[in-house]
Amino acid sequence: MAEKKSLSLLALFVIVPVEQAWKWKVIEMPNRLSSEASPYLLQHAENPVDWYPWGEEALTRARVEDKPIFLSIGYASCHWCHVMAHESFEDPETAAIMNEHFVNIKVDREERPDLDAIYMTAVAAMSGQGGWPMSVFLTPDGIPFYGGTYFPPEERYGMPSFKRVLLAVARAYREEREKILESSSQLLAYLRQNMQLPRLNGKDLSVRTLDQAYIQLSSTFDEIYGGFGGAPKFPPALVLEFLLRHYLRTGEERALQMVYRTLTRMAHGGIYDQLGGGFHRYATDARWLVPHFEKMLYDNALLSRVYLHAWQLSGLPLYRRVVEQTLDYVVREMTLAEGGFCSAQDADTEGEEGKFYLWSSEEIKALLGQSDAELVSRHFGVTERGNFEGRNILHVALEPEDIAASEQREVESVQAVLERARQILLQARSQRIRPDRDEKVITAWNGLMMSAFAEAARSLGRPDYLAVAERNAEFILKELRKEGHLMRSWRQGMGARHQAYLEDYAAYAKALLTLYQTTFEVRWFLEARGLAEVILERFLDPEGGFFDTRDDHEQVLVRPRQLQDSATPSGNAMAADLLLHLATYTGDSRYYDAAETILRSMSAFMERYPSSFGHWLSVAAYYLAPPVIVAVVGFPGAPDTTRLLDVLFRGYRPHVNIAFSPCDSDATEHIPLLRGRTMRDGQATAYVCRGFVCQPPVVDAGELEDQLKQMR
Repeated sequence: MAEKKSLSLLALFVIVPVEQAWKWKVIEMPNRLSSEASPYLLQHAENPVDWYPWGEEALTRARVEDKPIFLSIGYASCHWCHVMAHESFEDPETAAIMNEHFVNIKVDREERPDLDAIYMTAVAAMSGQGGWPMSVFLTPDGIPFYGGTYFPPEERYGMPSFKRVLLAVARAYREEREKILESSSQLLAYLRQNMQLPRLNGKDLSVRTLDQAYIQLSSTFDEIYGGFGGAPKFPPALVLEFLLRHYLRTGEERALQMVYRTLTRMAHGGIYDQLGGGFHRYATDARWLVPHFEKMLYDNALLSRVYLHAWQLSGLPLYRRVVEQTLDYVVREMTLAEGGFCSAQDADTEGEEGKFYLWSSEEIKALLGQSDAELVSRHFGVTERGNFEGRNILHVALEPEDIAASEQREVESVQAVLERARQILLQARSQRIRPDRDEKVITAWNGLMMSAFAEAARSLGRPDYLAVAERNAEFILKELRKEGHLMRSWRQGMGARHQAYLEDYAAYAKALLTLYQTTFEVRWFLEARGLAEVILERFLDPEGGFFDTRDDHEQVLVRPRQLQDSATPSGNAMAADLLLHLATYTGDSRYYDAAETILRSMSAFMERYPSSFGHWLSVAAYYLAPPVIVAVVGFPGAPDTTRLLDVLFRGYRPHVNIAFSPCDSDATEHIPLLRGRTMRDGQATAYVCRGFVCQPPVVDAGELEDQLKQMR
C-alpha cells in the first residue's frame, strides 16, 4: 500500500518523436490521489496514470476538453484490482494512452457505494456480468456507454487487451459519436427504470412466499459440501439465517440440516482460518477448501451471528468455538485503538496471494517436532505435495475423535496436542509479513459487527464482548456524526468523509437497538430511534421504499436504490427490519407502514430469487409472525431479575423483543411497551405478549420458559 506523502509526484508519459521512433518522455506533475483518505486510492497515488478522485474538477475537465471519462472502481483488498493495477496502471505505455485520450477517475466502491451501484448496474447490462475491478467508459456528462471488469495487458482468456480496448473506445468516441450518444441515452433510460420500486403484479406477501423460497433453495443445495450451487462458493450467511427462521416456523428438519451441513463444512474448510479464526471472502472450489484469501469485516460479522444462532439451537461446541475465535480475531487484528473496526485484510502478501496463511510440511515439523507434527498434519490435511501451489491450506481433514480412535488414545489428549500446536503455529505466523489492512472505518459494516458483539455478549456471557460493542458505539456516534447526520467512512488523521447512505443509518441503528437489548440503557434505544427518524425524513420515497442516498446528496445520473441483497443486506431490507422492530417497541404506525409497503413490493423477488434476497426473507418472516414482546420489571443485577433475563438470553429467539424497566427509572417515558408494568409482590416480573394477547405476568423463570415455548 502506498504511503501517504505531503507532495507526491505523478510520472506522466507522453509520446515524442525521436530519430523517427516513438519514445517515452517523463513529465512530473502533482498526483491528485495523494491527499485522499481511502487506502485504495492511495495504492494508486504513484501510478503514471493521471488519476482524479471523483469530483467536479474531473467532470469539468472532461466537459471542457470534450474527452470521455475512464472510471475505475475497486477496493483495497481486491486481488484482481491489484493485478490490473500492476499490469496496466503501473505500465508507462498504457498510462500514456489513458492520459492522452481520457480523463481518468478512481473510486473506492466502499466509500462511494452509490457510484458503484449505478455503474455496476450499467456494466452488468452491457456485458452480462459485473465485478471488480470495474472499468467503465463515460461521456463527459457521466453517462456510461461501454464497460467491463478486468482487462488483461495482452489478449488472453478470450478477452481483448486493455490497450486495445482503450484505443478502440477513443477512436469510437471521435468517429462514431452519434452512435455512442444514442447508446448512452438508452442506457440512462434503463438505469432510471431499474432504480424504480417494483410493483406487486398481483403478488402478495404471505407464508406461501416463504415456503416457495425454501423449496427453491432446497433444490439447489449441495448435499455433500453444503452451500448452494457449485464453485465458486460464497458464504451464504443471509440465506442460512432465513433457513433457521423457516425451521422455527415450520419444524422442517431439512432446513436445519442444510444450515448445519453448510456451517460445519465451512468451519472445517480452508475458507475458515484454522489458526487465527475468521473467514476469507469466498472459496474458489465447491469444497470450501481453497479460499480467495482476503478477509472482509462484513463477512465475519454476518457469519459470527449465524454460527451463534446455530449454537443456540444445537449446542454444538464447534459453532461456539467458531463464534469466539472469529470475534477474538476481530478484536486482535481488526479493531483500532479508538474503537472502530477496520474494513478488510488483503489477500496478498509480498505480491503473492495467500502467502501469509500457507504452510509447508517441513515448517510444521520444524515447529512442532516429528510426533506432534504427524498428528497435526493428519488433522489439518498437510502433505509434502501440498494442496495449493506446492504448499498447504490448513483444513480439518480428520476429526480429533477419528484420530483418537485410530491411535487408541483419549480424545482429550489429541485435542490438547492440537490446541498446543495451534498456538505455536499462530505465534510463528505472527512473525511473518502481514497482509495489508484497510483501516477505513465504514459505518454500515461497523454496525453489522457491533451487533454481533452485542448479541454474543449476552448469549455467551462475555462482558469483554460487551465492552467492545460499547466502545464502538461511543466511537461511531462521536467521530462519524456531524451536525446530527452520520458519515460514511473515517480514517485516522483524515476524520470522517462522505455522507452516510441508507445502509449506514439502518445497520447502525439496528446495532444500537441490539446494544439496548443487551444493556437496557435507554440512551441506545433513543439513538436508534433518532437514526430511524432520519431514514423516514431524508431517504423515504413517497411512492414506497427508500432511496440509498439522502435527499440532499450529490446528484449522479439517477438516485440509486439497491434492492437485492449482496455480500451485505440491502439497505432497504435493513431499514424495513429496523422499522418493524421499532414499531413493536413504540406502536408508531409510521414505522410499520413504511416497512410493510416495501416488503409487499418485494414479495415476488423473494419467492423467485431467494438466494439473492436472504435478508428480505428473514424480515418477511418477522413481519408475518406477530412478534413476541417481553417486558421485565425488576431491580438491575438482583438474582430474581437475572434469572428471568437468563431465560430470555439463552435461546435463539429472533421474534422476541425484550425491554427492561429498572424500578424508579424513566424508561417507560421512552419505551411505550413498558408502561403500566409493575413488579408483583416485590419480585422481578415478566410480561409476555404476542400481538394484542398477553399472558399472565410471571415471577418464576420456569413459568416464563413455558410461556415462551407456547408462543413458538
